[in-house]
Amino acid sequence: MAQSVWGYDSDNGPERWHENYPQAKGDKQSPIEINSKDVRHDSSLAPWHASYDPGAAKTILNNGRTCRVVFDDTFDRSVLRGGPLTGAYRLRQLHLHWGSSDDHGSEHVIDGVKYAAELHMVHWNPKHGNFAGALKQPDGVAVVGVFLKVGKTPKPEMKRILEEIDNIKTKGKEAPFQHFDPSILFPKSRDYWTYHGSFTTPPCEECITWILLREPIEVSSDQMAKLRSLSKNGENEPVNPLVDNWRPPQPVKGRIVRASFK
Repeated sequence: MAQSVWGYDSDNGPERWHENYPQAKGDKQSPIEINSKDVRHDSSLAPWHASYDPGAAKTILNNGRTCRVVFDDTFDRSVLRGGPLTGAYRLRQLHLHWGSSDDHGSEHVIDGVKYAAELHMVHWNPKHGNFAGALKQPDGVAVVGVFLKVGKTPKPEMKRILEEIDNIKTKGKEAPFQHFDPSILFPKSRDYWTYHGSFTTPPCEECITWILLREPIEVSSDQMAKLRSLSKNGENEPVNPLVDNWRPPQPVKGRIVRASFK
């Protein structure tokens, strides 16, 4: 398996990542399965809040593994604070993981439940100088995870992102994506679980404070189908749909998951 070609197929998928990225076998890997009976309610956990500047949104791209929206993080213009975090973390990008059908696709699993997709909003701690520096620190990165569940009523929240899908059909395609406030993607409830884990993609660095929101946002089956219309092939290659880009749950290894709610 060549260094740069990890993916989600049997020959280069999650079961084999550790061959090139030994950290993938570490003790604090993500995602995990969260079981309510093992979760510890922590009344000292503060509410989290995000103040995002819609002008920070830059581009949307298909990198062959996910659909990603990139934000300007050169200064503190879109930040996440509070919750389990100390200080302000800058929003750098958001991306999604999804399945080949509506009954799976999320990376985290809650009491045995898999959602259709999972949205990750990736923030980093500027006290570490730059993103690369943050990746080397246990408090370097904070990711807000939002579950997408399929319901009857299509929600407007995902509309902006899905409208751009046709412009980034194939791997390597990028389109301008301006004036977008990602906070519309948050559910009404601010309740969350938190634990210390890793990136769910190689090299799987263990630098992440996860803030997983309890309440999913709703999308329609059509909206999910739109996401699945992306391709992991380049423009002039045979069509290969981009689906099932999720990593299965990893061993918890004694970590405690805390909840902001009872």
